[in-house]
Amino acid sequence: MLECLIPANMERASKVLGKLNLPEGTVTQEAMVCAVWANAVGKKIAAHSRAVKMVRAHLVVEVEDAIWQRQLFVLRRQIGGKIEECIGAGIVEDIEFRVAPRRIGPMRAKHSMAQADDADGIADPVLRNLYKASRKRGLA
Repeated sequence: MLECLIPANMERASKVLGKLNLPEGTVTQEAMVCAVWANAVGKKIAAHSRAVKMVRAHLVVEVEDAIWQRQLFVLRRQIGGKIEECIGAGIVEDIEFRVAPRRIGPMRAKHSMAQADDADGIADPVLRNLYKASRKRGLA
């Protein structure tokens, strides 16, 4: 169920990055762990959760609701094992699952213009004003 998608002939990400001699702090352990989250847990679980940050050796993961929190808590040792397969041992000691509902991104306004008043269709100004006044009394 939880398979790290690394073929047998590929090296761990942490080992490859270590060989590159990049400047210190270019790729943090936190960034590596968050990057391999989807591969370690699979598409279905990754769609309902996301690795957010590392606090010391504890990985903090946000999940959609309490049901996902409970289910993933039960699987935390298996998930930790898959993360170790992907990036190496000793980086993640424990995983904490926090409920954080999915955020809704910015959306465009459907109609920027104010809706037309149905009273504007009445041609006679006296009848239009009477209609608006009676409508106000009806709402009060």
